[in-house]
Amino acid sequence: MGGTSNQARVAGPGFYARVYDVVRQVPAGRVATYGQVATLLGSPRAARQVGFALSALRHREDLATVPWHRIINGRGRISVRGDTLRGCDQQRLLEDEGVVFDAGGKTNLATFGWDAATVRIPSL
Repeated sequence: MGGTSNQARVAGPGFYARVYDVVRQVPAGRVATYGQVATLLGSPRAARQVGFALSALRHREDLATVPWHRIINGRGRISVRGDTLRGCDQQRLLEDEGVVFDAGGKTNLATFGWDAATVRIPSL
């Protein structure tokens, strides 16, 4: 197996900090996907690692400075992964910012998705 295809999956040193830098740029009332953040960081196959980075935010000050709630899955849904309370909090925070969810818990990415054209990509 060649190293090039695997490199796209690698979340190297400083990856979590770079995830947080990108997520801080998602404006209120908009959502981005785990895959979108990973792609912006040059690791398009590292969406799961983006989720791990956001899940690692546990301290109140970290949660207050990184708008973790603005990152959802590529289907326009909140990924609960066993923590339904955090999922409810996430949806409430997004709704407070004006993001609308349908009865099935899905938001329209065409309407509420983040246009990352002006994103500043953090360096390694």
